Amino acid sequence: MQIKNICCIGAGYVGGPTMAMIALKCPDIKITVVDHNSERIDAWNGSLENLPIYEPGLSDIVKEVRGENLFFSNDVETSINLAEIIFMAVNTPTKTEGKGSGMAADLSNIEACAQTIAKASKSDKIVVEKSTVPIRTAEKIKEILDDNGNEVNFEILSNPEFLAEGTAVKDLYEPDRVLIGGDETESGEKAVAALVDIYSNWIPKDKILTTNVWSSELSKLASNAMLAQRVSSINSLSALCEKTGADIHELSKAIGMDHRIGPHFLRASVGFGGSCFKKDILNLVYLCKYYGLNEVAEYWHQVVKINDYQKKRFAQNIIDRLGGNLEGHKIAILGWAFKTNTNDSRESPAIYISSKLLEKGASLKIYDPMVSKDKIFQDLKEIKISKGISDNLINKQLNQVSIFNNMESSIQDSNGVAILTEWDQFKKYNWKLLKQKNIPVFSHMSL
Repeated sequence: MQIKNICCIGAGYVGGPTMAMIALKCPDIKITVVDHNSERIDAWNGSLENLPIYEPGLSDIVKEVRGENLFFSNDVETSINLAEIIFMAVNTPTKTEGKGSGMAADLSNIEACAQTIAKASKSDKIVVEKSTVPIRTAEKIKEILDDNGNEVNFEILSNPEFLAEGTAVKDLYEPDRVLIGGDETESGEKAVAALVDIYSNWIPKDKILTTNVWSSELSKLASNAMLAQRVSSINSLSALCEKTGADIHELSKAIGMDHRIGPHFLRASVGFGGSCFKKDILNLVYLCKYYGLNEVAEYWHQVVKINDYQKKRFAQNIIDRLGGNLEGHKIAILGWAFKTNTNDSRESPAIYISSKLLEKGASLKIYDPMVSKDKIFQDLKEIKISKGISDNLINKQLNQVSIFNNMESSIQDSNGVAILTEWDQFKKYNWKLLKQKNIPVFSHMSL
């Protein structure tokens, strides 16, 4: 099957970078990324310095392929109709109401996406799940697509993304593996082969794994659950280290030298954040409960709980060290993104910790090299609203926040420093100077 046109629905953290890489490696295929959000599309078509997503190396790729074989458009229906392959890369947040509220994935965007594809398609399509979805989602998509009445044949593939924000371009260029799940039918195998051929333009065949749809769908949740478990496991041990006099950095090194474990995801931190780990683990918890595996569900639920505990413990350490009442205290918050090399602050530990410090009366001096002032205030306002805090109190606490353009200004005249994102510039600073002045520095970095 020869592929000439690809359409990706969703111009976010998955759709934009993934399609840019495919466009770079498949110059004979026209790729159109569509989204109903006009501002986002305008941003992708605008200045390379202000793309809606910051990833090292991404702007260079967009510069090379944009306008050649990579396009960004609001014309969703036309782009769908012209494409042989349609990627679904829309958001699947945790449900906030109804059955499974607080745990299960909200598939309303996926369902709306499928309905749009069904209405716009006039010829056979390969529809690819790129979004993170719970197992058996392909059944629901197929049901919606087949109910369109257009006598169009749809093949559903699962092709989950395994991108880590901050290294997305590298992950796309040299992935550990590419996973493609499809039906074990003749037409299903042809669809899988078509997608394999696309990735084979730059990825070795031995790194392209083909499975059935259900295995592929579950693999993303399971992978994130395993990674998040490692982060939480070492964080739980850091609490024990502090009680016993053991050194968490020495412990991590000793554990990491075991070849069965390895050195990855064994660095203590303030806690994990981002759009995937918490959402996907809670989704996995819900699936386990659904199938009656309550003990398994509770085990994985503990990963989320220990992560919340780590954030609470970090904030409480600051509060206790500074005397409990933080009225009149200025605290420098270094880092707002949930991890380095990204401007994404979704579920960042910095949001919770800063909110807690504001409640205790602290004034915060915040600096992050990539997250904007508006986004920081938006994050703080949203967490306050979620707690049911009145508008007057929200405004009062936000007036205690100042945003700075450099680290030195944030630190100056502060009574304490909290390092919440491990940007390289923070690692290079001589923190002993502050310790000599008895200014406490709160961090899980080796300072």
